[in-house]
Amino acid sequence: MADLQFIHAPKAAAALLRPMRRLVLEHLKEPESAAGLARRLDIPRQRLNYHLRELEKQGLVECVEERRRGNCTERMLKATARAFLITPQALGALGQEGGDGDRFSAAYLASTAARTLREIADLSARASAEGRRLATLTIETEIRFASTASRAAFADDLADAVARLAAKYHDDGAPAGRRFRLVTLAHPSNRRETRDQKESS
Repeated sequence: MADLQFIHAPKAAAALLRPMRRLVLEHLKEPESAAGLARRLDIPRQRLNYHLRELEKQGLVECVEERRRGNCTERMLKATARAFLITPQALGALGQEGGDGDRFSAAYLASTAARTLREIADLSARASAEGRRLATLTIETEIRFASTASRAAFADDLADAVARLAAKYHDDGAPAGRRFRLVTLAHPSNRRETRDQKESS
């Protein structure tokens, strides 16, 4: 079972968004038969089988074992990943980047994040097909700026630092080199500050 599976196809995304199918996937983190799952969810076996067939058709559920039960064969099913993420490709033309060119706008940030998600999904699929791990780096922190002026000064310092490091390590002539895309995003934290923190600022 993969830790994360990217969903590109509209039909797979539609299957994943149906409440009953999400419920089924949540209960298939470990192998289970259709009969056993029907009992756990307290739903008719025929209804469950319909949803299982659709999930299996879209590559969200797979058969991991077949067991003989008298004259019958019992299929043990399992979700193909612990978590799923729908990519912008699932929306077709509506999921394309739509930034307006203003680097300080939320639309530009979201568009850049969507492009990053699309590229990581494509690269992950390629790496998986080749049996290798995708090389990535994530750096995350929170900063509480004293003022808009300090935030602007930080942005200038960060841009200078990135430019300096890029110039230091970029090597167009390296025969075995590989290009990496560096994206820096900043947005207000969604974490609520306590009243004490606000009063002490």
